[in-house]
Amino acid sequence: MADLTNFSIDTPRWDQNTFVGRLKHFFNITDPRTVLVSERELDRAKALVECSRAGLVPPGTSQEQLLYAKKLYDSAFHPDSGEKMNLIGRMSFQVPGGMAITGFMLQFYRTVPAVVFWQWVNQSFNALVNYTNRNAACPLSLTQIGVAYVTATGTALATAVKLNLYTKRAPPLMARWVPFVAVAAANCVNIPMMRQQELINGIAVTAENGEELGNSRVAAAKGIAQVVISRIAMAAPGMVLLPILMERLEKFPFMKRIQVLHAPLQVMLAGGFLLFMVPVACSLFPQRCSMALSNLEPGLRASIVAQHGDSVPYVYFNKGL
Repeated sequence: MADLTNFSIDTPRWDQNTFVGRLKHFFNITDPRTVLVSERELDRAKALVECSRAGLVPPGTSQEQLLYAKKLYDSAFHPDSGEKMNLIGRMSFQVPGGMAITGFMLQFYRTVPAVVFWQWVNQSFNALVNYTNRNAACPLSLTQIGVAYVTATGTALATAVKLNLYTKRAPPLMARWVPFVAVAAANCVNIPMMRQQELINGIAVTAENGEELGNSRVAAAKGIAQVVISRIAMAAPGMVLLPILMERLEKFPFMKRIQVLHAPLQVMLAGGFLLFMVPVACSLFPQRCSMALSNLEPGLRASIVAQHGDSVPYVYFNKGL
């Protein structure tokens, strides 16, 4: 049995200051197989993690069991509140959920009703993911959630419908890229709107040792911008490259004979892209984001300097996913 005396369950297994370390971490916690884990097993994993944090590891527990429990905990429980996240909003559900929606958006792009329906489904899915992965310290009212959802969905639908009409006389490939442009535009609206409280009231920033220093709107803007970039990067390879591939494949006679299988094929191919791009996109920026003290709001900066002098050159915060 391994010695767990010096084992800390919250210490990352891989260096989170490097892209490769973050990539290994997110491959671990976005594993789509974790969505099949039962609620009872998730609750047991949480209990084991909490026991480990308290230094009360049950006798006979191995390090491998603790690491697996932490994997399940990170995949299903919010990092700020510790509450269990809804299944559809978890990052581990991005592959099974995203592959179906992406595949159908790319397949049914020719008619306005189809574009409207699948963009609405996608934005509903994105709104739930964004709400689930928000900073838990900044709660939203039902009105704010509704406004954010309607605004983002309206942006996606308006972009998709207008571009769909403009590309009627353009090369066919241009029309196939309309869903990606609509998704990218909506992400630029959906995420900031769903996390508007962070922009209004600021996000909690801490010293390196975890001591809370105050709330910063500048830090919130930086974190949200990084999440927007990550989400667009997550969708880009599949939604840009798949149309090129399908445009070429559909010219072959055998593909013309199996048109009914085009949608399932795109769903599977989209899943292949997302299987890699979900952890890659989540790894682009550190989850525990940092910012130089000099870049904070003058008032907050002055308050920190007054209390801590020059001992806090950087502040840290959770940027969300």
